Amino acid sequence: MTINADDQRYMHLALQIAKKGQGKTYPNPSIGCVIVKDGKIFKIGEINEEAKEIYDAKNQTVLPGCIDTQTHFREPGSTDTEDLHSGSRAAIVGGITAVFEMPNTNPPTSNKKEFQRKLDLAKNRMYCNYAFYFGATADNADELADLKNLEGCCGIKLFAGSSTGNLLVAEEKDSGTVFRNSSRVVAVYSEDEEILIRNKKLINQGDVHTHPVWRSDECAISSTRRIVRIAERYKKKAHILHVTTKQEVDFLSQHKGNITFEITPQHLTIYAPDCYDKLGTYAQMNPPLRDKSHYDRLWYAVKNNLNDTIGSDHAPHLKENKNKEYPNSPSGMPGVQTLMPIMLNHINEGRLSLEQLINLVCENPVKIFGIKNKGFIKEGYDADFTVIDMNKTIKIENKKIESKCGWSPFDGDEFKGTPVATIIAGNIKMKDGEIIGEPDGTPLQFN
Repeated sequence: MTINADDQRYMHLALQIAKKGQGKTYPNPSIGCVIVKDGKIFKIGEINEEAKEIYDAKNQTVLPGCIDTQTHFREPGSTDTEDLHSGSRAAIVGGITAVFEMPNTNPPTSNKKEFQRKLDLAKNRMYCNYAFYFGATADNADELADLKNLEGCCGIKLFAGSSTGNLLVAEEKDSGTVFRNSSRVVAVYSEDEEILIRNKKLINQGDVHTHPVWRSDECAISSTRRIVRIAERYKKKAHILHVTTKQEVDFLSQHKGNITFEITPQHLTIYAPDCYDKLGTYAQMNPPLRDKSHYDRLWYAVKNNLNDTIGSDHAPHLKENKNKEYPNSPSGMPGVQTLMPIMLNHINEGRLSLEQLINLVCENPVKIFGIKNKGFIKEGYDADFTVIDMNKTIKIENKKIESKCGWSPFDGDEFKGTPVATIIAGNIKMKDGEIIGEPDGTPLQFN
């Protein structure tokens, strides 16, 4: 990156005023420097204020705070696997300043009492900022219509297939009721429950290679077609999570507007059968990792700006459970800590641009879900930044994973490009892999 005379002047000014005393200054070669006051971006460019602290971003790049719009932190319920505190530690080490967390907990977050309970559990325990999905059921339509002003609510989560208890909404009439009554974006786990049940006979006991046979591409596209039809019928927003098939990419690219969709870093990095050969049940997730023809089409979507977000689908399980014989092994893998290193490595390998990644993890989540004062480096916006070093190579190691599960499918893999600092409300919460300060994340605000 070329640093012009103005940039040099601004950084010099920042260094000078940092010695005087008040405020915080974050120089960035692309824009000179960012001045932070009371947790907000006070000024960009030339400074006439005093500063007491400076973060020198020389040879680094300052991004808006990156947002992971799909995580499972398992609390309440399976807190031996993960909780809101440990999940947030993994997030900030991975350069993530805010997360959306899922409702398939025990009990599920599907009424206002349980939603408030989760907010209470998060207070003074989460390092990053946060919002929670409200889980849709076949019976809570009245509450879905009254979520517009619910603090910390990022949207409604609809499990069209593969969930437990009252969160499974498999019937089209029930899905229609959810959309008709929705007052927020409906984020959808999209698999056809009827096809899942029918395909169960295709499972080979002990052979995880049959996972994408059971959870077929037909299963995914059938459900996604139905969800889009319903959303368009009621003129409501639908966000299709973890899209995995070439059929869905082609279909969804023709239904933009109120329809948006997500791809995960895992589905852009590993594919079948190689992933199952190498990782066994540790590669098992829902929807599944598929063959290279699907992988290639997902990359076609990314390169052509067809998908709208990248979400980790952070879904940890303990090794003792992942080691069970397939299909008794649970589906899911951790990912909030590795999302950014994986995607930055893809940038270094020429698969997408940094600008595209910023759209996917900063700007588009704000636009789709209506998050206030995030996603952009603008005066008056919250001072959340992800600072990255595009030239630093890191090695993912299980012993360095902050999640309670203690493993990553990328253990031993090296990635070029990594977050080196996570700054939230102007406070440095992670630097060079070390967590700093106390957990003081707050609920995200929405328009």
